Amino acid sequence: GIQAQVQGGVSVQAGGSLTLSCKTPGYTASSYCMGWFRQVPGKEREGVAAIERDGKTNYRDSVKGRFTISQDLGKNILYLQMNDLKPTDTAMYYCAADLCIAQATVRKDAPTWGQGTQVTVSS
Repeated sequence: GIQAQVQGGVSVQAGGSLTLSCKTPGYTASSYCMGWFRQVPGKEREGVAAIERDGKTNYRDSVKGRFTISQDLGKNILYLQMNDLKPTDTAMYYCAADLCIAQATVRKDAPTWGQGTQVTVSS
């Protein structure tokens, strides 16, 4: 399985930066896409960013220009660099692995999930 490297929660002030990471052993084949999702209580889980093995990426509009997804295939680690954080980014963040059914796409019902990391952004 995959495992978030930061367990529990992290807090940061608005405008600050944070990097999340997940260990992803066994998910380096070209057939896999990796992604980050987030969820707040009472709302559906939403995709934040996804990446293919060749580096192609996709982002939701609200994080474009602020978040960067990347992966270290040698170390089997997936990253999400988050800059200029806003209180609306507050959520539980999850990493996920899926077979690539489309370019840099991870489905909401992806088969493999890491445990969540709570990110709280205060104003």
